[in-house]
Amino acid sequence: MKEIGIGIVGGGYMGKAHSVAMASVGAVFGTTLRPRLEMIAATSVESAERYQKLYGFQRSTDDWRALVDDDRVDAIIIASPQETHKDIALRAFAAGKPVMCEKPMGVSVEESREMTEAAEAAGVANMVAYNYIRTPASQFARQLIASGELGKLTWFRGEHTEDFDANPDNKATWRNFGEANGCLGDLAPHPINAMLALIGPIKELNADVETVHTTRGGVAVDNDDQLQVMCRFENGVMGHLYSSRTATGRKMGYIYEITGTKGAIRFDQEDQNAIWLYRSEGPESELGFKKILIGPEHPDFVNFCLGAGHGTGYQDQITIEARDFLQAIETGEAVWPTFRDGLAVAEVVGAIRESSKKRSWVEV
Repeated sequence: MKEIGIGIVGGGYMGKAHSVAMASVGAVFGTTLRPRLEMIAATSVESAERYQKLYGFQRSTDDWRALVDDDRVDAIIIASPQETHKDIALRAFAAGKPVMCEKPMGVSVEESREMTEAAEAAGVANMVAYNYIRTPASQFARQLIASGELGKLTWFRGEHTEDFDANPDNKATWRNFGEANGCLGDLAPHPINAMLALIGPIKELNADVETVHTTRGGVAVDNDDQLQVMCRFENGVMGHLYSSRTATGRKMGYIYEITGTKGAIRFDQEDQNAIWLYRSEGPESELGFKKILIGPEHPDFVNFCLGAGHGTGYQDQITIEARDFLQAIETGEAVWPTFRDGLAVAEVVGAIRESSKKRSWVEV
């Protein structure tokens, strides 16, 4: 086993998740590389010191540049606001250090492309942190599709719906200002990533992006709340995407339905330890969707629990992600999703925005 010094920029919601994952991944997966929580950076000395003590880092700083440049920091995790991602990533790649960046990568397609080119020029491990697609259930779904179990794919429907912004009387936050912080820039990249992972590249799309509440707490806001997309994949599959942060009653509606000529799949993240599978075989009287409880026979589940149906949770997705990042660093081989894969998501986001403005179909 070999120690690797981890530096995390940002100590909030995702900074904590990545810190916990890196602290536990060695025990969970028996990784050859064993993370050492070396340094964490926040916007103030006080916050940084608080995160250091809370998460178990050896040091802290209020200057992310000092973290990136530090000799004892071997790999960087970017868990800070989206508008800071590019500068941190470019400096890390210039120093020859591996980077895992929270989604979405940059505030625009152009920023994401610049980050991707820097990552590939540096030749070091690079990943974008799309964690939901890493659940054992979704990994199983990818296996079923790849094996041809569903036959020829014909249809995909995906969504990411939550209700944290459903009430317009609530006070406006940073999420309600700036194009990149709307639903299209914040929630939609997750199901777009799922679409690309499960079905493949998108050829063309027609989108409608909408602001449901133009004021929040009496203050005018300027970004989108929900969107819907019709699309056609390069392999001919027809698809639809819906994403909303005003979907009353939904807490984590990361959902997809996939139809093929031999079978179908349904998945809902609010019930993340089950997948519904339909197989077109057997007598008509016995056909129907079967609920499969995820267990030790499915990808990565056994590392967390030995009992089927006992379940994995949100934090476990981040730990699987940490394992993959360490694997990419150790082997020197790219682990999906790389920055190039993150750029593909950004290009779809850009096409959705363009289509909605033009009110027409556009190519991705």
